[in-house]
Amino acid sequence: MLSIEFLLASGIGLLIATGIYLILRARTFPVVLGLVMIGYAVNLFLFAMGRTQVNAPAVLTETTKVSDPLPQALVLTAIVIGFATTAFIVQLALRSRYESGTDHVDSKEDPTLTYDPREDEP
Repeated sequence: MLSIEFLLASGIGLLIATGIYLILRARTFPVVLGLVMIGYAVNLFLFAMGRTQVNAPAVLTETTKVSDPLPQALVLTAIVIGFATTAFIVQLALRSRYESGTDHVDSKEDPTLTYDPREDEP
């Protein structure tokens, strides 16, 4: 039987791996999606640091099993900051597309155009 901790750790690892793969792409839209996925993975990591508890109240009561409200507050704040950062990155990507005429990260359409002619000379 799989535990919830293993599933959560696997989900965080999958989100990080997918985010890194997308960040290494040459277009701006996958880079933005990769940054968003890494942001989601960090949010899940912060949430997991509060120890996953089932049917536990978030405030201190007379019960023995309680969940920590601090990671929940940190994740809520990180979601708002992540949304604002994503909107800013999308605006930067749109401005770069407008000024350069392409959506490549390095503003070069064809990677074969970047070769140096001095490399062929002896």
